[in-house]
Amino acid sequence: MEETREINALLHLIDDPDNEVFDTVSNRIVSYGRPIIPNLEQLWENTPDEMVQEKIELLIHRLHFHELQADISGYAKATHHDLLEGALLVAKYQYPHLADTPVLQEIEKIKRNIWLELNSYLTALEQVNIINRIFFSYYKFKGVEVSYQHPEEFLINKVLETKRGNSIMNGIIYQLLCGLLDIPVKAINIPRQYLLAYFDTSYDYFNPKKENNNNIHFYVDPMNGHVYTHKDVENYFKKIGVPITTSYFKPMDHRLILQFLLEELAKCFDTGDNLYKQTELLALADVMGMIIS
Repeated sequence: MEETREINALLHLIDDPDNEVFDTVSNRIVSYGRPIIPNLEQLWENTPDEMVQEKIELLIHRLHFHELQADISGYAKATHHDLLEGALLVAKYQYPHLADTPVLQEIEKIKRNIWLELNSYLTALEQVNIINRIFFSYYKFKGVEVSYQHPEEFLINKVLETKRGNSIMNGIIYQLLCGLLDIPVKAINIPRQYLLAYFDTSYDYFNPKKENNNNIHFYVDPMNGHVYTHKDVENYFKKIGVPITTSYFKPMDHRLILQFLLEELAKCFDTGDNLYKQTELLALADVMGMIIS
C-alpha cells in the first residue's frame, strides 16, 4: 500500500508507550485491511526494538484474523460447502500465507493412485480396502491419538506433509478422497469418536427413508482404516451408556465438521501467552456454527 501521510503518522505512533494511544492507532491501522501488511512488515524489518516488533506482529496477526473471519463467514453462508476449502481456511489461522495449490496437488495425487486400483465391479468393502492400502500402507499415513500439544495434527497442510494426523484430520482427508472418487463415505456424529460410515448409495441425505443405522453398510476408523460392524457400534454405545438415536447416524454437515475442528484446535492454546488464540479460534467456530440450522 502506498504510504500516505496518515499511514506514515500511524506507523510512527506504534511505539507510543501510552496504551490508549496504541489501541486507537492499532484500530485505525486494522481498518485499512490486508493491503497495509507490507508496510507493517517493512517497519518490522527496520525496527530494532523487540517490544515494538511484538506490537507490529500482533497488528499483522489481527489483520490476518479479521480477513479469515470474513472468509469463514462467507463460507458458512454459502450454498455449497466444499470440505477441502474449509479445511484450508482452518489451516490459514496458523499459516496465513498458505498456498492452496500444493495441498490440492497432493490430494489429487493420492486420489489418482486410489482411482487406478478401483473398478465398477468392486464391493463397498473391497473399495475401502483399496483406499486403506493406498492411504495407510503406500503413503504411510499414521493415526495418532488426539493431543493438544500438537496443533499441527489438526491442520491439513501439515498432516499431508508429515503423514501424521489425529482421527479428525485423517478422517477429513479420507472423506475428501472418497468424495472425489464418488465413494459414499461420510463422517457421522458418534459421541466421543470421529468415525466414518459407508452409506448405501441409494441413501437420500436430505430425505432419509430409513431409520438409525440401516442406511450404513459399515463403519471406518480413520486412525487405521479398521472396519466396524453395526454390532461393534451398538456395543460401543452400550459401553459408554448412551442411548442410540437416529441423529448419530446421519452424515455430518461439512460446516459442523469444521466447527468441531476449530473447537478442538482451540484446545491447543490454553496457556497465558497463547490464550488469545483459543479465544479467536472459538470465535471462528461460533461463526461457522451459528449459520447451521
